[in-house]
Amino acid sequence: MNPATKDSSGSQASPVPAVILGGSGYVGGELLRLLSGNPAIAPHAVLAESQAGKPIGDLFPHLRAAYRGWQFSDRGALGEIFGRLAPGSKVAIFSAAPHGASAALIDEALRASAGLDAHCVDLSADFRFADASAWARVYGEPHGSPGRLGEFVCALPEHLAGTPTRHVGHPGCFTTSLLLAAVPLLRAGLIEPRLCYVATTGSTGAGRTPGQTTHHPERRSTLFSYQPLTHRHAPEMAALARAAAGLDAAPEVLFVPQAGPFARGIHGTLQVRLTSLAAGEDVLPMLASAYAGSPFIEVRDTMPRLQDVVGSNRAHLGAAVRGDALVVGVAIDNLVKGAAGGGLQWMNRLLGLPESTGLLAPGLGWL
Repeated sequence: MNPATKDSSGSQASPVPAVILGGSGYVGGELLRLLSGNPAIAPHAVLAESQAGKPIGDLFPHLRAAYRGWQFSDRGALGEIFGRLAPGSKVAIFSAAPHGASAALIDEALRASAGLDAHCVDLSADFRFADASAWARVYGEPHGSPGRLGEFVCALPEHLAGTPTRHVGHPGCFTTSLLLAAVPLLRAGLIEPRLCYVATTGSTGAGRTPGQTTHHPERRSTLFSYQPLTHRHAPEMAALARAAAGLDAAPEVLFVPQAGPFARGIHGTLQVRLTSLAAGEDVLPMLASAYAGSPFIEVRDTMPRLQDVVGSNRAHLGAAVRGDALVVGVAIDNLVKGAAGGGLQWMNRLLGLPESTGLLAPGLGWL
C-alpha cells in the first residue's frame, strides 16, 4: 500500500507493518487515515471485535478507496497476524481500544508478538499512571495488566528526550493541550503551580457511541461545561505535569471541560499567576525557546484559532499578560495531535524514524 522508504544505506526498505487494536472508533479511523499514505509505516491488520469480518470501508466510507478489500479482524487472530511476519522484524502496535480494556489487549498482543521487535503506543488512559493503585483510584477498577506498567512511559515527545522505554502511553487530548501550555513555564519557575484550565472539545472527543450529552445533535448549537473540577483526567494532568516539569510536588489542577458545538478540536485557556511581575516579559520568549526544536508547536503573538490546526498534528500557543496574571491559549486537533497523530509521532521515534514522518500535512483550513 505504501511506497518503500530508503534506509540509512540508501537502499530501499519496506515500511514497518502496523497492527491497530480497537480500530473501529474515531481515533482508530484517524490512525488509518494517517497511515494510508505513510512512507515508513504501513497497516498490517486492524482489530475490532464488534466489526470483525466487516469491510473497513463500510465503517469508514471516507477511507474506502485506501482500504479496498480490507476487513477488521478479532483478537483471536493475533497469533496468525504476527505469525505472518519474519522473526526479529519490527512491528508497530497501536491501541485505540477503550480505557480499561486496552491494557489486557496490549498484553495479549505483546505476548503474541514474542520473537518480533515490537513497539507499542497506547492511546487509551491505561498506561498514564506509573502504578496500578493510582490508576484504580481514578478509574474505579483493577488495572488490566499491572505487570506491563514498567515497560511504558507516559509523556509528550516535546517534553521527553529519547526513548527511555520500548512502549509509550499517550497523555490524551485534554492533557496534551494543558501540558503544552504549562510545562515549559513550570520548568522555568515563571508561574505558580496552580493551573486553572478551561478547555472546549469537539463531539468526536466523546467517541463513536452517542450519549445524552455527547450525541452531536444535542450539542450542535450549544455550549456547556461538564464534570467541572471532578473530571478524571485532572489527576493525570497533575501527575504528568509534575514529571515533565521536574517538580517536587504535583501542581494543583482546576480543570473545567466544555462540550463545544463542533466535531473536532480542542481550544484551551490556561489562567495562572506569575511568580513575579517581571516574569511576564519572559513568557513568549520562554515558550518559543522551549519549542524551538519541535516541528509541530508554533508560538504566536496572537491567541490561537481552532480552525488553523484542525486536521493537522500542529499546536498553536499564544499568551496575554496583565500584572501578575497570565493567560495562555492553546489549540490542537483532539483526534490528531491529541491522539492518533501524537501516537504516530511517538512511534516514529521508537522506530528510529524522523519524528515528523507522515505528519507534515497542513490543517484543513475550512471545516
